[in-house]
Amino acid sequence: MKMWTNKPGIGNPTFIIAEIGINHNGDIETAKKLIKAAKDAGCDAVKFQKRTIEIVYSEEELAKPRENPFGTTNGDLKRGLELSHDEYTEIDIYCRELDIVWFASPWDEQSVDFLETFNIPFYKIAAASLTDAGLIKRIIETGKPVILSTGMSELEEIDKAVELLSKTELLLLHCVSLYPPPHDKINLRAMQTLMERYNVPVGYSGHEQDTIISAVAVGMGAVAVERHFTLDREMWGSDHKASINPKEMKELVSNIRLTEKAFGTHELECLPEEVPIKEKLRRVDSI
Repeated sequence: MKMWTNKPGIGNPTFIIAEIGINHNGDIETAKKLIKAAKDAGCDAVKFQKRTIEIVYSEEELAKPRENPFGTTNGDLKRGLELSHDEYTEIDIYCRELDIVWFASPWDEQSVDFLETFNIPFYKIAAASLTDAGLIKRIIETGKPVILSTGMSELEEIDKAVELLSKTELLLLHCVSLYPPPHDKINLRAMQTLMERYNVPVGYSGHEQDTIISAVAVGMGAVAVERHFTLDREMWGSDHKASINPKEMKELVSNIRLTEKAFGTHELECLPEEVPIKEKLRRVDSI
């Protein structure tokens, strides 16, 4: 199931993803509010993150002290942020009711098996997982299209991941893994490098706190845009500060759709609407 096109423009709308991630804070009702807000803003999809805690994190990491709403250790926090199978079933039903796509980034092979029970349309490989050959191979086995984030990666690392995914329908997302990134670190021109080097569709995944850069990315050829999404940046949690709120998401979607309208065609001609102005302003027609 392909949701993005090779080229943005009229008839080929940019695929816009609201990255909910863990911004639901472990609460299914908050997750539903985020899904509804994303739908109302005009997003095409929402994305979550799925981890098998005991596989992704070591016992030492889970035992580290960390005060949080779920307890006093890092493990309490990580477990508290994970939604259950029943809660994902609610998400699946709710997204179908609202007619919005949902999918996720699995961080381990067991999480792929978990997500396969919902038959999600494609998988996102997070930048943190770009070098995880075992996870990538398990995702390939599903036969689903893949979105791969290139944040914090060297070209040689991306080369190896793309080679592994060579027989998979692939979308690359240019990303800078800073939360949020300064504007002078975003480097949108890297999208052109990805397009030319790999000859696959390329999009943009951003963590900045404005809505302009995403529209600029579309103007530079991004066929998909993913942005972290929150109800309120003042909520507790690690990702809210690098997210945009519902009002900003509506603005972002509007900016992207206006950008698409301005693409036009490759033809250059005097428009019929320009003729009266031409007749009024041209002094002579002697060339």
